[in-house]
Amino acid sequence: MPTRFVSRRNVLAGIAGGGAVLAAPRLTRAQSAELVVIGFGGTLDDAYKRAAGIVQSRRPGSSVRIVPGLSAEAIAQVKAARGASPYDMTGMEPPALLNAVAEGVLEKYDIARVPNAANVEPRFLAEAYGYGVPVTYTVIGIAYNRDLVKTPPTSWADLWKPEFKGKVGIARPASNLGLGTLSMAARIFGASPDDLDTGLAKLKEINPVVGRTPGLLTQMMERGEISAAILWHTNTAIAASRGLPIGFVKPEPGTMVLPSSSVLFVNAGAKDLAFDLINEMLSPEHQTFAAKAPYFFGPTVKGVLPPPDAAPFMPSSAAEIAKIQAVDWTKLAPARGRITEAFDRAFAG
Repeated sequence: MPTRFVSRRNVLAGIAGGGAVLAAPRLTRAQSAELVVIGFGGTLDDAYKRAAGIVQSRRPGSSVRIVPGLSAEAIAQVKAARGASPYDMTGMEPPALLNAVAEGVLEKYDIARVPNAANVEPRFLAEAYGYGVPVTYTVIGIAYNRDLVKTPPTSWADLWKPEFKGKVGIARPASNLGLGTLSMAARIFGASPDDLDTGLAKLKEINPVVGRTPGLLTQMMERGEISAAILWHTNTAIAASRGLPIGFVKPEPGTMVLPSSSVLFVNAGAKDLAFDLINEMLSPEHQTFAAKAPYFFGPTVKGVLPPPDAAPFMPSSAAEIAKIQAVDWTKLAPARGRITEAFDRAFAG
């Protein structure tokens, strides 16, 4: 059976109107060997499509249905479904994953059922907390406007040089990007990475410009309103691939990483199909496919390096991978609400 894709608009409409398809009894979908996966939407789902097509060719009669959605919405919907979840599988980053574990909506599974998980970099695997397998990652680095910055920074500390004061864009800590930025600011000046108050104090020194989304930060760089931004590698790579004069620095002592793990919701159906799909996504061939333009998904499997068109935007050598700065999201996530309020007071107006 072909992979079926449903628009986000249709998904939400179905939920509001009773969601006959999504709320179908778990037994029915399990019997039909249909796996419902929350994807990203648009072109970014091409990686899912590729893996789903390969798995379905090995399993005649199976079906992988990919629907776009958001982690927060999915957690609420699965919890409300009381054992009849509309979804089986999704990708989650540590803050959302930890929240989902706390809400009791994820199923802990034995990764021995995913043979290729044995090839995942241990540092990434640890951030699944036993509830999934990291299939990709995103890193935080420094993006800059190549027309405005003639001498790109080489370290995080370079953003505190006088020429960057008032010209660096940052995100609010309500986002993972902003929370990671505060942690980085604390770390490079000798404080504990979870000392977010020190991070906030250090960021005040550079008089940054706050952008609510990575997309807005990218636009601000394009318009010349800022000359640099602390940004995800994916946003930077996509902008650069579209011809914008934006470069990316993997600063010393290293980029910050946020793995995304494939997880199963409680009472997930078609588990054999799910494990087969995850295993395929961890194959070297798939990891290489997903890392190239226009997707730029970071490969989590040992020995798989980004292709040449993606190498400038993510760790692309054993040395750079070794320098990745880990983040303890179990300490950062609980402080998000408090530090966001402090951040908004500091940069109000």
